[in-house]
Amino acid sequence: MWLILSIIKKAIANPFLIVSHALSRFKIFRLVPDRIYLQIQYYLRMGQKLNLKDPKTYNEKLQWIKLYDRKPEYTLLVDKYEVRKFVVKTIGEEYLIPLLGVYGSYDEIEFDSLPNQFVLKPNHTSGDIYICKDKSKIDHPQLKIMIGQWLKREFYWLYREWPYKHIKPRIVCEEYMVDESGYELKDYKFFCFNGEPKMLYVATDRGIDTRFDFFDLEFNHLPFIQGYKNAVKDISKPNSFAQMIGLSKVLSKDFAHIRVDFYDIAGKIYFGEFTFYHMSGFSKFNPEDYDRIIGSWLSLPVSN
Repeated sequence: MWLILSIIKKAIANPFLIVSHALSRFKIFRLVPDRIYLQIQYYLRMGQKLNLKDPKTYNEKLQWIKLYDRKPEYTLLVDKYEVRKFVVKTIGEEYLIPLLGVYGSYDEIEFDSLPNQFVLKPNHTSGDIYICKDKSKIDHPQLKIMIGQWLKREFYWLYREWPYKHIKPRIVCEEYMVDESGYELKDYKFFCFNGEPKMLYVATDRGIDTRFDFFDLEFNHLPFIQGYKNAVKDISKPNSFAQMIGLSKVLSKDFAHIRVDFYDIAGKIYFGEFTFYHMSGFSKFNPEDYDRIIGSWLSLPVSN
């Protein structure tokens, strides 16, 4: 319900979002070439013309990368199941949240063999998750519908994030874990450029009243917001922070730009996910100068 209300609120504030959602939902618009589609969406969501010939801002450069930096291995890195192999090879299995199963449909899930608490999520979308805190309270008919909807989603067509186009949809089941809050996992999301992390944001109260707080690598709070307000309470630097920075360097060293996400649970680091297109490149910065500042860190990898 909170997500629906959030979408309605944003649509009232910016009526162009209604058109934007229509473009992303109706299959007829799949006939529109990626370049033109992104130009339209950028204008609707950002209120500006998209400069692809000489992009300067961070959001513009993310659109450029969608179109012109298309390496096949990116598909494996955004697949929430397949990426585990890369993590094991690069930094080790100890940084992975334990896997309980991977399934092609709801009917394949053996609920009797699962623990009382667990997490389900599709491997090929963003933001979809089912957190089970008590197996006896699962509404199985409703969960079956939800999982069926997940598996049918074609995430690429929303905002033309190319790596998602060829992922085989599956359902990943992982252990249920929480941090010191007792009710959530804070995300520590590092923005890395050619193997060098430059900043991060911490996402808190996800699914309740989501907050984003941006920090530099000294964990000084940065003076801008994007998408969500800052947290009400101060956020403490985790003891594992320096280690997170080191791991983000290793994981991102072969990419012009990638966001590397971690969790900290009682001082132990767990890998979250990779993101090539933060907020899909459609979220304004306030003050907007930071769009250009962060964009200056991103050197485009190939020529169009």
